[in-house]
Amino acid sequence: MPSRTSPADDELPAIDDNLVVSETRYEVLDGELVYVSPADDAHGTRHLQVGALVEAHVHPAFEVAIDMLTRTSKVDDIAPDVSVFPDGPDPVTGRRQLQHLAFEIVSTQTLRNAGIKAAKLVARGVRRVFAIDVERSRTFEWSPALGGWSILDATDCIVDPALEVALPIEGLVQAAKTDDAVARALIAKGNPVFAQMRAQDREAGHAEGARQATANAVLRTLAARNLAIDDAARARILGEPAIATLERWIERSATCTTLRELFEEP
Repeated sequence: MPSRTSPADDELPAIDDNLVVSETRYEVLDGELVYVSPADDAHGTRHLQVGALVEAHVHPAFEVAIDMLTRTSKVDDIAPDVSVFPDGPDPVTGRRQLQHLAFEIVSTQTLRNAGIKAAKLVARGVRRVFAIDVERSRTFEWSPALGGWSILDATDCIVDPALEVALPIEGLVQAAKTDDAVARALIAKGNPVFAQMRAQDREAGHAEGARQATANAVLRTLAARNLAIDDAARARILGEPAIATLERWIERSATCTTLRELFEEP
């Protein structure tokens, strides 16, 4: 899926032709160098969780990056908290493609500043930009038509071609819901580790069912021969973990005259 481009792309620098050095704490807004302060505990924790959540829901044809600088104009170089972009190079330039989705972790005080960045990202061609208000557990999407943020229903999901599984907004705003949302997404995507675990569970369930059926067969055979089965013997038979042992007991139960003969070692 190619990235959208703005009509003035021919006049714009490449999106990865950065004005600031990567791995530094700076952005450029309207030609001014802006220092980006380190995150506090609430922002930093949510930043990590949102990145993991988006990664779990993204389509295989896309990559997820944290704090990736994007040149939105000749005078702007912005690093959204989380970006979703095609995993292959641009077929024309051979360079990184523009992100389709961007997420900003904000507090109430920085929502306005995030709006300035969102407008610049959308003007460059980023399809959708979201803001996650940590303090009030709210999620917004930038609306070019409104020129501002539109609040999203916390019970809704973000559906987008860049996402293989719909992204629950509740998982974005509530840390307690993040792990559950990640697990559900991995299961829905057919993650091989989860698939293997489910196959192992099914196999274990089948094995346990066979073991129980064999133990019950031992008890039925003994009862048919009118051999008294006390509680200790019943518990031993039902609790025997080895199906090979239970199968041996079935053979013996057809000829033994006492439970002692049944349990004798071979």
